[in-house]
Amino acid sequence: MTQPAFHLSREHIHTTWDRSLTPALTIPEGATVVFETLDASYGGVARSVAGNGTPTNDALARLIAEHAYPERSTGPRGHPLTGPVFVEGAKPGDTLVVEILDVKTGAWGWTSCRPNGIGLLDKVLADMGELEAPTSRYWDLREGAHARFSPSIRVPLSPFCGVMGVALAQEGQHPTSPPRHVGGNMDVRQLVKGATLYLPVEVEGALFSVGDVHGAQGDGEVCGTGIETDGLVTLKFGVLRGAGIASPQLGVPAMFDAHLGEKGWFATTGHAPDLMEAARIALLEMLRHLKRVRGLSLVDAYILASACVDLKISQIVDAPNWTVSAFLPLVIFED
Repeated sequence: MTQPAFHLSREHIHTTWDRSLTPALTIPEGATVVFETLDASYGGVARSVAGNGTPTNDALARLIAEHAYPERSTGPRGHPLTGPVFVEGAKPGDTLVVEILDVKTGAWGWTSCRPNGIGLLDKVLADMGELEAPTSRYWDLREGAHARFSPSIRVPLSPFCGVMGVALAQEGQHPTSPPRHVGGNMDVRQLVKGATLYLPVEVEGALFSVGDVHGAQGDGEVCGTGIETDGLVTLKFGVLRGAGIASPQLGVPAMFDAHLGEKGWFATTGHAPDLMEAARIALLEMLRHLKRVRGLSLVDAYILASACVDLKISQIVDAPNWTVSAFLPLVIFED
C-alpha cells in the first residue's frame, strides 16, 4: 500500500544552509513530500498580483528588494528555502536520492536584470548605455505550457527547482547563492519532472531543502534570473548506503528538450582564451541578432535569452582560444 505524501508549507522557510537548523519534517526512507516554495521575491510578486491585478513591470525592482515574511526566516536573507527535511537512515557517506515527481509553477513569474548585478552582460550593457536602471518583466504563467514574451514570442515552460541541496558538514550559516558539492543553487534546468538528483550526505538525516522554482531558463541563466516563480514541488526520497559520491549527479528524462527543438535552433559563437569572455561574446552576438532580426532592444533580448538561450562549451582543446556557442530555440517564434 502506497503511503500518503507528507506536506511542507511555506511557513517552514529558512534562508541559509546550517546543520544546526531544527528539521521542519522527519520522514522515513521512501517517503514522498509536497513542498510549497516561495520565489526569490519572497512571494512579493504573487501578493502584488493578487492585490492589484496584472502588475506593471516598473514595480518589480522594488518588490524583489523588499523583505517578505521576515518573521519566518532565520539568518541573513538568501533564497527562501522550504525545509529542512530529516530523512531517517541517511548518514554521512551515503547518497540521498531525490526523485522529482512534479514541479508546478505559480500563476505569475518574473525576470530581472540590473547594471551592477550578477548577469553575464550587466557591465557590458551598462557601459554601452543600454542598461541604465534595473529592468524587469512579469510573465503570465496561467496558460500552463507557455509564457508569452510578446505578441509573436512565447517561451515553452519547463519548470524545475533552482535550489535543491543538503546541509554541509561545516558548522555555521552558509549563504545560499553559490552552488556547492552538496547541491544548492545549481540552477540545472534539466532537473524537471521525471529527473532524479543524487546528493552526497554530510550530516545525519541529510537535512534537505528546496526552493527557487523557475518556470523556464536557458543554460546559463545569463541575466541572473530565470522565470522566477512560486512553486509546488513533489519529491520522493531514497538513500544509497555508502555510495560516497563527491558532487551532485542527475538522471534526465528521455527526449528532455524535444519540445524546444521542433523548429531547430539558431546559434552564435564566441572565441577567446577565457571561457567567460567567450561566453560574453557569444551572448552579445545573440542579443544583436535578436535586435536586428526581431526588433528587440538589447535589454529585452537579454531577458529573453535568460529564459531560453543555452550556452554550450563547443570546444576547450584548440588553444589558445576556447569556443562557446549560444543556441536560440526557434520554436519560441509564432510568426
